Amino acid sequence: MIHLTPTILAIDLKDYMLPCLNKQLFGLDCPGCGMQRSIDLLFHGEFMAAFKMYPAIYPIMVLLVFLITSTFFKLKYSSQIKLGLMLITAGTIMISYILKMNNLFN
Repeated sequence: MIHLTPTILAIDLKDYMLPCLNKQLFGLDCPGCGMQRSIDLLFHGEFMAAFKMYPAIYPIMVLLVFLITSTFFKLKYSSQIKLGLMLITAGTIMISYILKMNNLFN
């Protein structure tokens, strides 16, 4: 029986993921832990699981798309939009990391 799954890439990215040096040395997650697995989940079409794995994945994607398109198209408020997107992304990373560490130690 053929199973059709919504995948973008046929390769399995789990074979190529880098280990977290912070986790190996100190035994604690870093603010970026989960990003690689979240990207892998996105490529496999599991959007909610990707968000649960790493909540900052979507603000990072929006920021990257904006940065790429702003190199080709000049917008009037480009620097303000870029700053706002960077603050939202950094805030999402920090808040999700604090919540993750709070759940770890409770």
